[in-house]
Amino acid sequence: MKYIDYVQLNPFQKFAYNAKNFFKALPGKVAGFFKAIGNAIVKFFVGIVKGFANYGKTFVNGDIMTKLSYLIFGLGDISKGKYYKGILFFLSEVLYILYMVFFGWGYISKFGSLGTVETHTEMDGIFPVTVYGDNSMLILLYSVLTIVITVVIFAIYIANIKDAYKHQLLVAAGKKPTSLRTDIKEFLDGKYHITLLSFPVLMIGIFQILPLIFMILIAFTNYDLQHMPPGTLFHWVGFQNFASVFDVANSATRATTFVELAKWTLVWAVCATFTNYILGMIIALMINKKGIKFKALWRTLFVIAIAVPQFVSLLLMNQMLQADGAFNVLLTDISRWFNPDAAVVEIQWFNTDPNIVKMIVIIVNLWVGIPYTILSMSGILMNIPEDLYESARIDGAGPVKTFTSITLPYMLFVTTPQLITQFVGNINNFNVIYLLTGGGPTTEKFYQAGYTDILVTWLFKLTMNSSDYNLAAAIGIIVFIICAVLSLIVFNSSKSAKDEEAFS
Repeated sequence: MKYIDYVQLNPFQKFAYNAKNFFKALPGKVAGFFKAIGNAIVKFFVGIVKGFANYGKTFVNGDIMTKLSYLIFGLGDISKGKYYKGILFFLSEVLYILYMVFFGWGYISKFGSLGTVETHTEMDGIFPVTVYGDNSMLILLYSVLTIVITVVIFAIYIANIKDAYKHQLLVAAGKKPTSLRTDIKEFLDGKYHITLLSFPVLMIGIFQILPLIFMILIAFTNYDLQHMPPGTLFHWVGFQNFASVFDVANSATRATTFVELAKWTLVWAVCATFTNYILGMIIALMINKKGIKFKALWRTLFVIAIAVPQFVSLLLMNQMLQADGAFNVLLTDISRWFNPDAAVVEIQWFNTDPNIVKMIVIIVNLWVGIPYTILSMSGILMNIPEDLYESARIDGAGPVKTFTSITLPYMLFVTTPQLITQFVGNINNFNVIYLLTGGGPTTEKFYQAGYTDILVTWLFKLTMNSSDYNLAAAIGIIVFIICAVLSLIVFNSSKSAKDEEAFS
């Protein structure tokens, strides 16, 4: 379709045309995404090959102290007068060796089996004594820690070699290495960003990267209620947990649960995101419209709605929708106004048709979600140049045409990253589902889940109710892949990514 034909379409036709093109191009985008991952993997291994080539080249061209730095960290720096850095390199090697000898090796050597000695009971005379064996949990945890430390030490090892060779060339050119004072000044000036970010990066590595690696590895074990350390061991099972999620023949209930909850999760995420977005935009437009009085009051009311903690609002709505809750009491009072002998209304809001309960969840989510959208939209609306609207009115554009041609494109351009964030957040929106319905209504068709559970609440129940940590970890990985693929494809297809500099 030519651009002149596209411009003449009405808003609904444009939306249908863009949606059709998006889904038509989606397979290619997914293929391109995995192709990019493949290219990144190839580049990674090519970089490793080049690294080994440089490793050998440096060894050949290095002097004796540089060559000794391949075995003893820091000798090259110390020999060239870079004492403090050489000592730090040397201490890192010594500490690593001590760590491996007295702690790390004992766990990493059992990483392949995750333990072989079972906890058992022996008789000490007439008294039973529990003899603890290997603890698979600690073996896995400390093995991950040891692997990460080893990777860090390897990076320090490469830095030590590069530094030794750099200072060798520096001395050969008749120059001296920089002093400690000079380096400190540099880290407080030109490299100040490194100084500031070092501690946060360290904390991210300890409290996010390590647990993330640990939980990913759990997905490849049989860690569940029957294999609970320290009483029993768990072992590697490969992709068995992922297979059980999709294996309809051998794990029908689990596979059915995953498929149905995945469909509902996507429906929920789409509905929760776009209802909040569109309705929030409409209300923001109404508040910011010229001639509307008490604008500050309306914005303040929505800020107050945000100020109330979300879990308080959701628990309150849960109580109001109970059989003896406020809604049923109100309906009873209304019915008795017309008929004093009317029976008490006892609608089971959360134990009725699953589709009705899902609609209730989406409607209640509007209450907790729309205020955020209104505030962000209000700020963006204030920044749209008024000249655009003046030009549109001069050209004869009405309110609808102005909205579809100026306001909506501008809002989408600015808020696409926020929209993607909200979508991913709704896929993982634990609060609304768990605090409002608890995943109900319950059913025997699903494994440890109800009709309104989404994948993240199912994951929570698997860990807390049935201790299926392995299955929960596998589902967590699948959810992450879904979120990452959708986010990257949608964002890279948007104008926000293709044209960051300006809006047209």
